[in-house]
Amino acid sequence: MTEPVPQDRGRVLYVDDDPGLGRLVQRALQARGYAVELAPDGDAGLARLAAGGIDVVALDHHMPGQTGLDLLPAIRALPDAPPVVYVTGSEDSRVAVAALKAGAVDYVWKDLQGQFRELLGGAIDTALRQEALRRDKERAEREVREARDRAEIMLREVNHRVANSLALVAALTHMQANAVTDPAAKAALQEMQARISAIAGIHRRLYTSDDVEAVDLDAYLASLVEELQAAMKAAGRDHAIRLRAEPVRLATDKAVSVGVVVTELVTNAYKYAYPAEIPGEIRVSLARAGAEGITLTVEDDGVGWTGEGQPRGTGLGSRIIRAMATNLRSALVYGVDRVGTRATLSFQD
Repeated sequence: MTEPVPQDRGRVLYVDDDPGLGRLVQRALQARGYAVELAPDGDAGLARLAAGGIDVVALDHHMPGQTGLDLLPAIRALPDAPPVVYVTGSEDSRVAVAALKAGAVDYVWKDLQGQFRELLGGAIDTALRQEALRRDKERAEREVREARDRAEIMLREVNHRVANSLALVAALTHMQANAVTDPAAKAALQEMQARISAIAGIHRRLYTSDDVEAVDLDAYLASLVEELQAAMKAAGRDHAIRLRAEPVRLATDKAVSVGVVVTELVTNAYKYAYPAEIPGEIRVSLARAGAEGITLTVEDDGVGWTGEGQPRGTGLGSRIIRAMATNLRSALVYGVDRVGTRATLSFQD
């Protein structure tokens, strides 16, 4: 005894102006478990599709006043359009090719013996499987995008809060520097404030940018140099900083290291490059070196330093620079045989 085939595999709309053939196709597909509706022409088919609930369309080529090729674009333009299997009795292969180009997922040749009904059932099976896979893929991609968007929003908010917290710490450090009278302690606190502000600037860039994974390094250095010049001028050291930076995008962790290195080198130049009351400028340049290389240079025309010998001050700045250079898998190189100091850092982006 043959078990009945459940009628729950999907709903098929068969568009054909031949009612007798339509009933034969309906019985064949119902035997495979499909619910089948018939439409005698293109207008009736479009009206039924607009009502919704159709999972797949089987579309005949020859119809009164039009062909299936005329109807295909209108079907594909419908919201959430179902897949279309094209049915044609024409032996011209160009018809099938045109149908596939117009958006049909498959085609079936209509033969006189009626074997096409079995082939049509197989094509509909395949079309529905492919459509289910496509919808699952789109749903998974949508969920991934939504999860990524949520993560970026959360990360942007974290960067906002970190930037605000660092700005508060920098302000407290500034207040503490103003409260102490010991010159060495005051200078140390001012330098610490500059380091904190450099890192805060990165986080400000991140929460105001569409990309939370990378920073426009040239724009960041422009704002950093401006802040450093204002801070040093307030501390009684007035030297112009000239920045020349090519457009470079850099990962956040590397940008933090670059910002700290620039802060240390510029601060050192303010402190040690020029004797008191002697004017002079400090130059910062950022340039591409090849496809993936980046070169950072900080230089002045002052008394000069080659990196050899005992550093002035506590040496903390030198240790910080070495640590940041290590993060960039590089090392700071000082120029020789020139007036003033030139410090260069080359690294990969």
